[in-house]
Formats: sequence, structure tokens, C-alpha cells
Amino acid sequence: MTGERGGYQIRPFSAVRQITVEGGRMAAQRHPIHGLIEVDVTHPRQLLQNHKTRTGETFSFTAFILFCLARAIEDHKPVQAYRDWRGRLVIFDDVDVNLMVEVEVEGRKVPAPFFVRAANRKSAREIHDAIRAFQSSYRRSGELKGLRLFAALPGLVRRAFYTVVFRNPFWLKSTFGTVGLTAVGMFGRGGGWAIPFMMHSLDVALGGIARKPGLGSDDRIEIRECLNVTVSFDHDVIDGAPAARFTQRFRELVESGCGLDNL
Repeated sequence: MTGERGGYQIRPFSAVRQITVEGGRMAAQRHPIHGLIEVDVTHPRQLLQNHKTRTGETFSFTAFILFCLARAIEDHKPVQAYRDWRGRLVIFDDVDVNLMVEVEVEGRKVPAPFFVRAANRKSAREIHDAIRAFQSSYRRSGELKGLRLFAALPGLVRRAFYTVVFRNPFWLKSTFGTVGLTAVGMFGRGGGWAIPFMMHSLDVALGGIARKPGLGSDDRIEIRECLNVTVSFDHDVIDGAPAARFTQRFRELVESGCGLDNL
């Protein structure tokens, strides 16, 4: 369009963006602590490249990270604790990961939430297959329609829904999962961290991968690939020491290529 203000475009505000805005309002009520870490992913990326060379398949790096994340939480379950309306902590056995996946809708690529339920009981292969199936079938599913219907509700109704859900850990688990994971780094190249707003007691954001000198297996200086990862905890329910132990376990699993030997 053109007019007195010059050229411009008018586009509809998507249902997914509307849900994100509402989630941001709830996230502002948390008291987060953030950890910015570097994880050496040279070994697992080499394993994935070997798999592609051998089979022709590009295995999802995000699926691998999600697998390691779920296993680390399995060893440190209090990091996904939630308070109920009586102030007690509810710690779930299953790790339900809310993963933001880029899908194509009406010719545009948009982020969509995908829940990997009981991820701590799944293999890396099962998680990879589930993500690929979601990406290929999203447009034919009813999820997009459901999001649009929810976004069409009056703002007061949506906010009341969020308030009720976030006070009940069991409804929160069912609606939003227990942990959040977003992979910002897959949209660009080079290093860099992302700071997510918090919808969960634990949210993990994958940033870029930077190439830098580091110690190899025989203590020689060589070029390593380092993934920038942000781990964000709700300080109302998670203290620094348990958060640090979880983070160390998560790093160990990723750097060892856990779950990739059986592809």
C-alpha cells in the first residue's frame, strides 16, 4: 500500500504470535537465573556426520540435544519442579519437553510448539522421528485451527486461562509441558547466546555454534566446535547448587554423544 506516510504493508497478527504475547506476560512473573555455557559438540557432530555419510540421512541435532536434556533431568528431576496452590513442590517423573519447531504454513515459516511427552523414556531415534513427523503433518493437523480459535478469544478470557493453568502443576504439565527448549541457533551461523523468557521452571535455549581453539582428546590445541547454550531456572523453586549439578550433567551427556552410538 501507499499513502501520505509512504509505502507500507499490513499483515495479520498470527495466532502463534498472540499466544507468545500472552505467555510473555506470565513469564514476567517468574524470577529467573540464567547460565550461559559453552558445550563442546565436536564429537557428537562428527558422529552425526558419519551417520549421514553412511546412510544419507540428516539426523536432527535438536533431537539429540533434547534426548540429552531429558536424560539429564531424569538424573536431577527437581529442576522441573512446580509449586501448587498450597505452596508445595510437585516433581513429575516424566519429562515433557515443549519444543519450538519451525513449520511452513501458507507459504510462511512460523514457530509451532511440539510436545515430546515422556522424553526421558524415549531414544534419540524416537525423538528424531517424532519431530520429523510433526513437521511434515502440521498443516494437516487440527493444532493450527485450535491455536487460531484460542487466539480469537477475548484477551480477558485468555489471561484468566493462563492464570488458572499456571497455579495447577498438573494442568501446566498437560498444557505446556514441564520443560522448554528452543533452538535459535539453527536460523543463523556463528556463535551467540539467546535469552528466552520463561514459561517453565527450566527453559533451555540453543544459540550458535562457534569454532575456536580448545583441547582435544590428547591435550593438543585444535579447533573445536562449541555450542552456546542458555539454561534458565526459576529461582523460586531451584537453587544455584542443584542447577549447577544439572548443568554439568547435561554438558557431559552432550559432549559424549550420548544416544548416538545406536543410530
